[in-house]
Amino acid sequence: MTEQRRNQRFDLKLPIELLRAGTDSLPQVGETKNMSSCGVLFTSEKGLPEGSSIEYLVTLPNGTEEPALRLRCMGKVVRTESRASDPVRYPFAVAATLERHEFVRK
Repeated sequence: MTEQRRNQRFDLKLPIELLRAGTDSLPQVGETKNMSSCGVLFTSEKGLPEGSSIEYLVTLPNGTEEPALRLRCMGKVVRTESRASDPVRYPFAVAATLERHEFVRK
């Protein structure tokens, strides 16, 4: 099978916090599985509707005692899948676009 993505994906296991889906506040956490310059795949406590707008924060490690740097992102849900491999902790995998972002201090 040939890779058809336009942007290279990087396997990154980083904390992610979902803030909003559409107009609903959505305080839940998960972990990224991989990221690219235009999208992210992450695990989640709940599934999200395809096509919904989302806002999320990815915490980037900085290797120092200073506050962590966070990437605040906005995008849309591309798909949600049930994860049979880890149903207790994060039972869903969510793929989303990364349409806008900004760096924020924790």
